[in-house]
Amino acid sequence: MRGSGVRVPHSAQESKGVPRGTPFFYPITRMTRQNPHIEKIILGIDPGTNLMGYGVLRVVGNKAELLAMGVIELKKYASHYLRLGKIFERITSIIDSYHPDEMAIEAPFYGKNVQSMLKLGRAQGVAITAAIMRDIPITEYEPRKIKMAITGNGSASKEQVAGMLQRMLHISKEDMDVQLDATDALGAAYCHFIQMGKPEVEHKFSSWKDFVKKNEDKVHK
Repeated sequence: MRGSGVRVPHSAQESKGVPRGTPFFYPITRMTRQNPHIEKIILGIDPGTNLMGYGVLRVVGNKAELLAMGVIELKKYASHYLRLGKIFERITSIIDSYHPDEMAIEAPFYGKNVQSMLKLGRAQGVAITAAIMRDIPITEYEPRKIKMAITGNGSASKEQVAGMLQRMLHISKEDMDVQLDATDALGAAYCHFIQMGKPEVEHKFSSWKDFVKKNEDKVHK
């Protein structure tokens, strides 16, 4: 797979006995104590217009392990619209490589720069669209929620989140040599893993129509 990141030698596709490149989709399953061996793949995304982070977790029962994490580098593309196209292309490629059952995506942090927030929102929307095109349910988490779930502190730094993920997932020092955007994305995936056993999570979307219905304030008609 192109781009910057770390990939664990085995892929989710091969581990399930499916030849590389075969198009298929896994049934969506819910982890339960009665079915502790059901496997689920979670894709985490940290939206960005210069760097977009991604992290992939395999979950079996109450244990999670790292499959891959990295960043999609977008700085070299001058056109914002070209960057959006590359985001869709790369997220789709990652989805087709790992066949995630669900996506967890970090909600944009709203700042004072309106133009920057508009571009970031578009980038997030393109990533969401790539998942919807593959019928993958999406859950959106606020940055503070992710930090709280992983470190117990909603104001934790990116470095603190990365350090905690390294310890919890037993990631080697060499594999942690990535951009913090990648560990932020992995944090979204791990937060979703933690939340799976709880009755309610953040904003969930099952289709583009569902996303528009729940985000009318973000959609300009």
